[in-house]
Amino acid sequence: MGAFLDKPKTDKFQECGEGNGIRYGVASMQGWRVEMEDAHMAKTNLGDALKDWSYFAVFDGHAGAKVSAHCAEHLLDTIMATEEFQEDVMKAIHKGFLELDSKMRTLPEMTSGEDKSGTTAVCAFVSPKTIYIANCGDSRAVLCSRGQPVFSTQDHKPGLPSERDRILKAGGSVMIQRVNGSLAVSRALGDFEYKNVEGRGPCEQLVSPEPEIFVRERDEDGDEFLVLACDGIWDVMSNEELCAYIRNRLTVTSSLREVTAQVIDTCLYKGSRII
Repeated sequence: MGAFLDKPKTDKFQECGEGNGIRYGVASMQGWRVEMEDAHMAKTNLGDALKDWSYFAVFDGHAGAKVSAHCAEHLLDTIMATEEFQEDVMKAIHKGFLELDSKMRTLPEMTSGEDKSGTTAVCAFVSPKTIYIANCGDSRAVLCSRGQPVFSTQDHKPGLPSERDRILKAGGSVMIQRVNGSLAVSRALGDFEYKNVEGRGPCEQLVSPEPEIFVRERDEDGDEFLVLACDGIWDVMSNEELCAYIRNRLTVTSSLREVTAQVIDTCLYKGSRII
């Protein structure tokens, strides 16, 4: 953390697809960082009775790529495997996050302390009529509808009063806007060295794996696009600026591959160090 390359790596990983009346584009870049620690998942058919459901997620890893990669591979299945998923999607998402975090703690490299990585997570389940969005950390989801950002998740930073209160009650501190002066997010998956306070539950630790979950009815006429992105985007562009930028690009090209690449190139140009 805090170490950067002499010049940015601008090679991009890109992915595009469509299904269920949805088109999606993915772009990621290592940029100035010493390692590429981000991961993602996009799926437009969740199988059987959920063929018309889609799932999208972004994971912004730190202190290594192990946890972000593991979450990209397993979070969806963990959520869908809960008993609650058929009856209450919001409860299933909540339970899935906590179960995945608990299971990861038992991985050999985690129990030995060899791997200390963690990751933020922001994900969306899109059904024909509803969007379920969950956020844990400072990656962010923004929904643009009728030309404006009508919804945004809240970034979980240590300086937020509710987050700061939990950290202090768990015996930690908030210095330079970081947990114990070190970690810049107050909620994350992994980061188990911040989750060892005896007598406190998983959501009462210095760093919590608990997602904040939202549900919105889809507006078929107004909804334009949903953005899931890490803080490397939001550090240099506001919700309004990004929505306006993407809308402008979409008047020039229908290629989401081009648009997503232009977004991260623009953020790099604007000075983002953590694309």
